Amino acid sequence: MTALDDNIAKLDGYLARFRDTGILNRIAGQDVAGSAGTFQSTSPVDTSVICDVAHGTTEDIDAAAKAAHAAFAEWRDMPATQRRKVLIGIAEGIEARAEEIALCECWDTGQAYKFMSKAALRGAENFRYFADQVVQARDGQHLKSPTLMNVTTRVPIGPVGVITPWNTPFMLSTWKIAPALAAGCTVVHKPAEASPLTARLLVEIAEEAGLPPGVLNTVNGFGEGAGKALCEHPLIKAIAFVGESRTGSLITKQGADTLKRNHLELGGKNPVIVFDDADLDRALDAVIFMIYSINGERCTSSSRLLVQDTIREEFEAKLVERVNNIKVGHPLDPATEIGPLVTEEHFNKVTSYFDIAKEDGATVAAGGVTVGDAGYFVRPTLFTNANNQMRIAQEEIFGPVLTSIPFSTEEEALQIANDIPYGLTGYVWTNDLTRALRFTDKLEAGMIWVNSENVRHLPTPFGGVKASGIGRDGGDWSFEFYMEQKNIGFATGQHKITKLGAL
Repeated sequence: MTALDDNIAKLDGYLARFRDTGILNRIAGQDVAGSAGTFQSTSPVDTSVICDVAHGTTEDIDAAAKAAHAAFAEWRDMPATQRRKVLIGIAEGIEARAEEIALCECWDTGQAYKFMSKAALRGAENFRYFADQVVQARDGQHLKSPTLMNVTTRVPIGPVGVITPWNTPFMLSTWKIAPALAAGCTVVHKPAEASPLTARLLVEIAEEAGLPPGVLNTVNGFGEGAGKALCEHPLIKAIAFVGESRTGSLITKQGADTLKRNHLELGGKNPVIVFDDADLDRALDAVIFMIYSINGERCTSSSRLLVQDTIREEFEAKLVERVNNIKVGHPLDPATEIGPLVTEEHFNKVTSYFDIAKEDGATVAAGGVTVGDAGYFVRPTLFTNANNQMRIAQEEIFGPVLTSIPFSTEEEALQIANDIPYGLTGYVWTNDLTRALRFTDKLEAGMIWVNSENVRHLPTPFGGVKASGIGRDGGDWSFEFYMEQKNIGFATGQHKITKLGAL
């Protein structure tokens, strides 16, 4: 039996219960059918039906929000050390079921097992990290004035909504849910309708670890129904969202009447700038990894290559050779590097840019074709002879598609890099330290890596500028979102109080 056959057999065992019962909403610790019936989840590998999924709408969100509201005081007031123990238990539960999570995620999203086998463990790391921050989450400052001892503290904001995407759904869910729970908030989670499997596994693991009923509730559904209702619900105090910039704008509007606090992690069209003095072999590895891993379906992918004209021909030639060697295949095969795109709709969007590139005058130097007759497979694609005004340079394709744009000078590279609506990440390759300092100071992005691919460090701030989002995840920045700042002033003596109306 090959490794692929072994993974398929294991997956079949994990999916058996979903085929029998479907995926139900989980509200106040109980399984609840969707008020609008069910919808079907299908696999992008072969378009087969995985299972039925509860179709939640306004009614289900209302029940979940009320459950989160009812559970809030108990969770908020639980001793921090006890909450920490629960979060550690969740991390241990994720580690114990990491294989199940990874295989289900591969089948549900099309992501390659090569990457998803690690994503589940990264989810456990998120819970462990924020578990360690629980005790000091409320810590504040002592700010003395001439008459007062001012003490600051933080308190959890209340029930929050978490809306997560389909690209790496389990790991991204833990990014949001772990700090919310660590802060003392309760959660209503609306996973992406295209990838509901692992959200169900997470709520099961959490409750098995001792999370009280109602602290984490999961409602499946669509953005226009369940998502909109969550953003508008008066008991939900904040929305944490990962997804498209256009959807982020809608969420802001939907939450306006209830003055909802929003953290929006949105799209990107991120530049990787390669100067001619860089370590070109390492830069090549990083360029390829950051656009073609995770099927190119990640917000931080380096989808625009800005390469100095003195090295462009040589660099692009090596790039073409490597891209043509990337293995496209079944996501459960450990050798696969790119699996199928997540849905037919997204497949059609990504492949539409193959013709758009040609119409705009770019060259399809690699890929630009679909693969096979079943599923949503495409060859990793490289466009060359492009400029920054083309649609392939301005629009987020969100697939394994790279656009290469030449530049001559540092000033030109900076102008091209910033001439975009987005500002999530940037990657700079140069061995000139002063250039790196100058360039990163002017580059419009929330996160920048110099001579490195995206290496996520949990205590650091994660987020973008411009159309790429509002707010930051990571470390104490997460607590700033999920908690309210409070100041208490204690008089240190009998200072003079102005008297009004005294005779």
